[in-house]
Amino acid sequence: MSADRKRQTRAALSMLAAVGLFAMMDAGLKLLSARYPPFQVASLRGAASLPFVLAWALATVGPAALLRVRWSLHLLRGVLGIGMMAAFVYALRSLPLSTAYSVFFVAPLLITAMSVPLLGERVGPRRWIAIAVGLIGVLVLLRPTGEGMLSLASLAVLGAALAYAVSAITVRLLARTDSTQSMMVWLMAMLALGAGALAWPDWVAIRSADLWLILGVGVAGGLGQYAITEAFRLGEASLIAPLEYTALVWGVLLDLSLWGVLPDAITWLGAAIIVASGLYLLRRERAHAESEHP
Repeated sequence: MSADRKRQTRAALSMLAAVGLFAMMDAGLKLLSARYPPFQVASLRGAASLPFVLAWALATVGPAALLRVRWSLHLLRGVLGIGMMAAFVYALRSLPLSTAYSVFFVAPLLITAMSVPLLGERVGPRRWIAIAVGLIGVLVLLRPTGEGMLSLASLAVLGAALAYAVSAITVRLLARTDSTQSMMVWLMAMLALGAGALAWPDWVAIRSADLWLILGVGVAGGLGQYAITEAFRLGEASLIAPLEYTALVWGVLLDLSLWGVLPDAITWLGAAIIVASGLYLLRRERAHAESEHP
């Protein structure tokens, strides 16, 4: 196996791990969203992960590597992270995880589209067709009539998806000069401090019973952030982005086990379309890679 193929495989495995970890984190965020304001939950997410991320960064690259960074891009990524997390937490108050994920599936499409002009990546016509079919699946999930599309919760998820897509592109740009550790540390720090400042006027006292839940969110979020940062650092954005679709499986399982909610027939239909298009997209990428590296 060539070095490029190994790198792409590592990126794919990192993305799959990240999706599972973030699903666990999102379940915790949904539980917290019922008791705390969105910006406060976003701040707690960053603060809970920061100690783990900072300890790992100092042990591996030291403090100097955390300071020699492209501050403008880190600041942009921090602002995007605050907006994304707060909007997504707001949506989780009223939407099941599987529904929120279904709307959020527009993010990989945005990443793929932006990877062409911003990163110079090549996306062939068959991949565009597969992505378009996936978008049709998302529309089916939102209902053919558009039901739910104009709800504040769904609009919040769409906004979060856009912020996530731009943030993913900044990771690819930052990876050319900055370490994975610096990207993780400063995102968590800006999320904790920035969202905390916005949440302060309406801050709600944290219940002692929620401390273990917050710790779980921090551990899952920290590990997930590392995995997804590595995925976009190692892999081609337009290749690994479709693996986000596996979040739907996690969403369904968590909705059923924690809240007793099961998707209806139309949701299953939309999910089937998205999964089929994602699998075809990955198959085309594998065939393309094999033709270039026999």
